[in-house]
Amino acid sequence: MSYKFFAMISRMKYIDRWSLMRNTINENISEHSLEVAFIAHALALMGNKRLGKSYSPERAALLAMYHDATEIITGDLPTPIKYYNKQIKSVYNEIEENAERQLLSYLPDDLRDEYAPLFSHTEDDAGLWKLVKAADKLSALIKCVEERRMGNEDFASAEKSTLAAVKALECPEAEMFLTDFMPSYDLTLDEQC
Repeated sequence: MSYKFFAMISRMKYIDRWSLMRNTINENISEHSLEVAFIAHALALMGNKRLGKSYSPERAALLAMYHDATEIITGDLPTPIKYYNKQIKSVYNEIEENAERQLLSYLPDDLRDEYAPLFSHTEDDAGLWKLVKAADKLSALIKCVEERRMGNEDFASAEKSTLAAVKALECPEAEMFLTDFMPSYDLTLDEQC
């Protein structure tokens, strides 16, 4: 029997983000998920080294890799629409849950239980999902900074609101990332080297 899971996962590269915005550089959810994985891994390491936490950085990265996988089926619903009101958010959550089940159905029976926790927010991974959420917002902030640096003022208000969203998470690891790493995103390559 042939299973479709990884063929579907490979389609992440076809789902563009920021569809309501004019982009100087398009970003797809595959690229975004890898960046979120890098950042979530770093946030977990900072939490462990600086705050005495006991996160699994590898698990944080793995959760981040799959955090938007359902968008293969749902597409990337723009944030202003997704969070317009509680009813829309509730219906969208139901759509995402259906997409999770559909993706999991594309796996052999003996692997489904291994992949299911990568899609659903389980109590065991609650702390890690908070880091993934912070990494997701930080990745969005990086996109906004990059677009602004390219002269795209369409992202100016998104940059402000995304920074506010990062701070609203009250995630000390995200604050550390803002302090330690975000300033370098305003540097040219020559200035970084």
